[in-house]
Amino acid sequence: MHRKHLPSELQGPTAADLAAIERDMPLIDAEIDLVDAEIRVLTAEGGPSPLDWRRLRRAEARVTRVAAELAARPAARKAVA
Repeated sequence: MHRKHLPSELQGPTAADLAAIERDMPLIDAEIDLVDAEIRVLTAEGGPSPLDWRRLRRAEARVTRVAAELAARPAARKAVA
């Protein structure tokens, strides 16, 4: 089956989709770090250490900072079909 015969949602990401993901990658990375810190706090043997709490606070602050930076960027214009 040729790719051009697939419905558009099955053809994979477009160049614009990939560019949007690339723009959002700093936030995605920050959110992954936050989830990792949250998991560590929840699963720490004997309870979370002060370092675990610090990592969590820093990860939360990073997500907030990166989200604010992304929000302050000019929005990419979307083509109207």
